[in-house]
Amino acid sequence: MTRTVQQLFDLKGKTALVTGGSRGLGLQMAHALGEAGARIMLSSRKAGDLEEATGDLQAAGIDARWIAADCSREEDIRKLADQTLERMGDIDILVNNAGAAWGAPAEEHPVEAWDKVMNLNVRGYFILSQQVARRSMIPRKAGRIINISSIAGLGGNPPEMTTVAYNTSKGAVITFTQALACEWGKYGINVNAICPGFFPSRMTKGTLDRIGVDKLAENAPLRRLGDDEDLKGITLLYAADAGKHITGQWLAVDGGVSVVTGG
Repeated sequence: MTRTVQQLFDLKGKTALVTGGSRGLGLQMAHALGEAGARIMLSSRKAGDLEEATGDLQAAGIDARWIAADCSREEDIRKLADQTLERMGDIDILVNNAGAAWGAPAEEHPVEAWDKVMNLNVRGYFILSQQVARRSMIPRKAGRIINISSIAGLGGNPPEMTTVAYNTSKGAVITFTQALACEWGKYGINVNAICPGFFPSRMTKGTLDRIGVDKLAENAPLRRLGDDEDLKGITLLYAADAGKHITGQWLAVDGGVSVVTGG
């Protein structure tokens, strides 16, 4: 029998691991998954932030726990996979969201900063995806992986935004998503990406302060920046059975910025 919309979006009985989940977009996505019934494991580097975020989720009636880990370090990623599987069982949904940015003109960009961005934004996604897929998703022939890219990964930036490593890393995330989807589709694993535009966050605060919220909003056809609800719908679609026939795709959630010529 064909399921109802409510049944297709129901995540009861599912477990989700969300990296970079202690604030901002990661916490918003954790709320979306938890509100649909999933149990949540949050991860980021700082225990204090995780305790606060987990308390926020639990106050909303969500079964949430946390593990502190630096997803730029392979040993931390392995520990995160180990402890999540030990404490919560199989991982049904992986949200690769932990990320870093660095602002500097390309001709002056420090190589060590390039490596820092790439290690977290690309290498970390690969290692954690590999660990979770190999140990939980492939054996069960089921899983959802959601990679957070950015509209910065779709091309260049206005000249005042000098984030060459970040742009390159987020472009790599899109190709990584497509390659994994092609390889792991035979295991019943859907792999998709979200490309957010500007959302107020700790990462974007410097850019917002320098360029101005109003100016950035003017560049969007919808004349607004993202808010605390705008990633919930696409996250749930990618994670739930409602999106079971979607894989290898990316979607920009940016108020239309990426479709403006020269935007």
